[in-house]
Amino acid sequence: MSRLKTLYKQTFIYGLATVVPRMLSFLLVRLHTDKSVLANVADYGDVSLIFAYFVLFNVLLAYGMETTFFRFFSSDENKKTVLSTSAISLLFTSTLVLGIGYLLRHHISNITHIDTDYIVLVLWTLFFDALVIIPFAYLRAVENPIKYTAIKLTNVSINLGLNIILLLLLKSWAESSSFLGLFYRSDFEVHYIFIANLIASAVTFLLLISFYFKLNYTFNVKLWKKMLRYAFPVLIAGVAFSINETFDRILLERLLPEDISKAAIGTYSACYKLALFMMLFATAYRLGIEPFFFSNAKAVDAKTNYAKILEFFVIFGALILLIVVVFIDVLKLILIPNEAYWEAMAVVPILLLAYLFLGVYHNLSVWYKITDRTKYGAYISIFGALITLIINIIGIPKFGYMASAVATLSAYATMAVISYAFGQQHYAIPYNVKKMGLYLVLSITLSALSFYIFREQYFIGILFILILMTVIWLKEKTALKQHIKS
Repeated sequence: MSRLKTLYKQTFIYGLATVVPRMLSFLLVRLHTDKSVLANVADYGDVSLIFAYFVLFNVLLAYGMETTFFRFFSSDENKKTVLSTSAISLLFTSTLVLGIGYLLRHHISNITHIDTDYIVLVLWTLFFDALVIIPFAYLRAVENPIKYTAIKLTNVSINLGLNIILLLLLKSWAESSSFLGLFYRSDFEVHYIFIANLIASAVTFLLLISFYFKLNYTFNVKLWKKMLRYAFPVLIAGVAFSINETFDRILLERLLPEDISKAAIGTYSACYKLALFMMLFATAYRLGIEPFFFSNAKAVDAKTNYAKILEFFVIFGALILLIVVVFIDVLKLILIPNEAYWEAMAVVPILLLAYLFLGVYHNLSVWYKITDRTKYGAYISIFGALITLIINIIGIPKFGYMASAVATLSAYATMAVISYAFGQQHYAIPYNVKKMGLYLVLSITLSALSFYIFREQYFIGILFILILMTVIWLKEKTALKQHIKS
């Protein structure tokens, strides 16, 4: 149980590195959707579309080396060689992609329908982001969440601060100062957003650059080939995941009429942010459990701990789902006060549930990660991506972004079910499916009642939350008391 307490403590700290920055990024949503910053919803659609491509290329540039690093660093005796080989690999490939991408920037612009200026800014940001993958992974591997969190918070603070300066303050400063006027350009807001992002990424790299001075720069070709074999299925899974995560924005731009596509992307993306409460929790949990999966794989009680980890995830996830749905109309006033974006609010409960299932899937993925069967992760993710693509391609022309939300939920729920089925065959873990199913069904039912029947009736909503908490307490009070005492 002490190992679990350590896990939860680290997950809390990693949660700060994930949740607090994203909470600050919610301020960016409010800023970017303000009428005085981006003139209309379609402008925010442009920003969202670029970030959709950004996520995909981030995955390609990482090519599974983060998870691969954990696997080999935890098991290989020569940890310095693992560290150096993985870092050199990413250093070489990211430099290569930066050069090729710059030479082909006009062709990329034609294919993606993104301005060449934005392509250049994104290329440099991707480059710096790739170079910090292994330094950040190393901090997690040696259990240094404090430094990890501090640098992550610095990154987002710089990004947020520059957005405020460039989008809100620079214009007035330029009017009163001829020097500052040199840095201001009208109708340059989208550029400023990506310039801020680039500077934040560059500063993050500088904060971690000492890592590269400490490397012994030993490149083991044999080890590298083994790492690539392990990483390839992880890469495929990552690409499939990015399709599930962001490709709907790209398809909306391609499949909807040109005169409404960008506005649809804008409203959908803004309301999508409200579902990030669940994604933040799931991501923080994943950051904590991934090193734990590998470091405790040989423990006598490993399978019992894995089962308990998922059980607690479902408990907290079920509560988060219901709480966010009950107070969704309060949250929209805080985070997206511009009414032009509210027409997509119906996607929020669907996406919250989708991210809950994604978190379940990440917990279930332990079986193929610690048994070196990462190809199954690729197969499952590819199947999920196919579901996403099929539902989006068929549904978007008729149902718009509602089809995208349903596609995301369908993909993640299916992936969780398939992973559980395969996992019980190859590495059976004693999950308490009935109890977790009870929490999920109860949370989903109460959330649906709150959103579709008792919306903005907060007395009833709070009563629903108390009902769910009471059921959880009655089922878990003995385990929780033991957990707190241990």
